[in-house]
Amino acid sequence: MSANNVNYLVPAGKGKFNDRGISRFAEIVQSWDGQKKVEGFGIVGVPLSKTSISHSGAAFAPEAIRRALSSFTTYSIQDEIDLKDERIWDMGDVLMHVTNLLDSQQRIESALSELFQAHPLMTPLILGGDHSISCPSIKAFSKGYKKVGVIQFDAHHDLREIKNEHGGPSNGTPFRGLLESGTISGENLVQIGIRDFSNGKLYHDYAKEQGIKIYTMKDVREREIIHILEESVSYLAQKVDAIYLSVDMDVLDQAFAPGCPAIGPGGMDSSQLMRGIEYLSTVPLVKAMDIVEIDPTLDIRDMTSRVAAMLLILFVKGKRKLEHPTL
Repeated sequence: MSANNVNYLVPAGKGKFNDRGISRFAEIVQSWDGQKKVEGFGIVGVPLSKTSISHSGAAFAPEAIRRALSSFTTYSIQDEIDLKDERIWDMGDVLMHVTNLLDSQQRIESALSELFQAHPLMTPLILGGDHSISCPSIKAFSKGYKKVGVIQFDAHHDLREIKNEHGGPSNGTPFRGLLESGTISGENLVQIGIRDFSNGKLYHDYAKEQGIKIYTMKDVREREIIHILEESVSYLAQKVDAIYLSVDMDVLDQAFAPGCPAIGPGGMDSSQLMRGIEYLSTVPLVKAMDIVEIDPTLDIRDMTSRVAAMLLILFVKGKRKLEHPTL
């Protein structure tokens, strides 16, 4: 090749357009080496979906959400904040048992308990998986606090009976499991976005009996989401020393979340959910978040995974603003 010719060959996978004026959010996510003490954000994948009542490929969601982070830059025009110097550690995935679902759920609790104990200053970002993963995740999280509150975004109560004919823990039982195990009390659980004609009377009655605070989609439509969340935080702050967010993506209307196994009309729009997560991220009591119930095999152009990735980014931005209020 002559000296006048330019060699355009680059390593495989690196032949992409690069803009020096843009940094991608995925670039600030680094793989944890298994040794470093993590004091910032820690992503943990929990790829379990065999516990889903309906057909679900939610086990593929952690990787899909990670990939979707590449769709966004690190710069917030709205707040004129660049997160390019932020560091987010990817702690890897919890290894699931091939056939034993109870063993898989125990692995989740054990792995996360160990992580949370070893890294008490880590802010967990848990990527499911179906909603069954929230029960062992919150059990692990609760071990570091005297009393934990939960804000659950969801179309469903997820309070199905675990025993009898229902066959054990599933994505319909996580909050029943938390209540029956004494991990949380009903009065410390707030459910937002519960949808009409998507739940049974038996479980709605149980929710009321347990003292769960419920905001239906009618409440969300008629009230500003921030007002609902301010009320929820004020309510929980009187009783708990930490709040865990559990975001079931089917709280969104099917138009915004086609990749959810349990899609349905009449849910939240993505901007409502995004505003809600951004607000909650600025609340000091909010210490962790999980995102569940995305099936990438059903999604359209990664629409649902991209919303999830944006929720993660907004959560990081809000915590950054909380730590550095002058930014």
